[in-house]
Amino acid sequence: MIPAFQKDDVLLADIAAASHDETRLYVWWLGQSGFLVQWAGERLLFDPYLSDSLTKKYANTDKPHVRMSERCIDPAKLTGIRRVTASHVHTDHLDGETLVPLAKSNPGFKLYLPHPIIHEANKRRGNAEVVFCGIGDHDVYVEGNWELHGVIAKHNEVLRDEHDNCHYTGFLAKCGPFTIYHSGDTLWHDDIVTALRGQECDLMLLPINGNKPERRVAGNLNGTEAAALAKACGTRLVVPCHYDMFEFNTATTAEFVAACERLEQPCRVMRCGEKLELTAKEVYFATA
Repeated sequence: MIPAFQKDDVLLADIAAASHDETRLYVWWLGQSGFLVQWAGERLLFDPYLSDSLTKKYANTDKPHVRMSERCIDPAKLTGIRRVTASHVHTDHLDGETLVPLAKSNPGFKLYLPHPIIHEANKRRGNAEVVFCGIGDHDVYVEGNWELHGVIAKHNEVLRDEHDNCHYTGFLAKCGPFTIYHSGDTLWHDDIVTALRGQECDLMLLPINGNKPERRVAGNLNGTEAAALAKACGTRLVVPCHYDMFEFNTATTAEFVAACERLEQPCRVMRCGEKLELTAKEVYFATA
């Protein structure tokens, strides 16, 4: 099993030590598509999967979900979480065994999720205290110095309900001087480029595990496509995700890194539990 870069109390200490300086953004990769973002002392969790629920569910089936990387943190130990996302209904993005203990330590956190999956999310949360905030590509939430915009996603299709609400969504998060895009699970879609070009994203978080029908699951961007999407949208930095969690549905980062180098697109490959720190653009360019 791939060991976490840092985990448990060491990871918690690293999170607690992060500055509340408004010119600095901190991001920790928690495995799969899960990221903890901290800015000015406020925290947002993108699509956390911090349990073994899928490994247990698919044990002794013809599609075992054998875990590759160790869990870096018990969700019950995370505190100060005010915002959480779930980009779609698949359990590695909407996990009851993560959300329920998370809610015990962070009662009343807001869960941003596609409108059509709220009913299923309500079943998975049990009695946990969670506030559902439906979001899609027509919606924007503004809270103080934070904004959360829904962005279209294609996994493997753009699926909408009778009210034109997407079942799959990405998230454009703005906090102070920073803009972050988390795609959720998606293939290439030109409307993503249209939505993001001109946003001057500081950071894009993109899946790289690819789309292989023999896996019998909906697919994602591969490494080359993720690099190309980041370049097309003009992001400052791109980080890959959605790999090294399950043996049957993963990829190496080699293709992604090579494509970024070829396109001259800045990238960073993170390890589970590792921290990324970004400085605000106006400060960055002033001191470069």
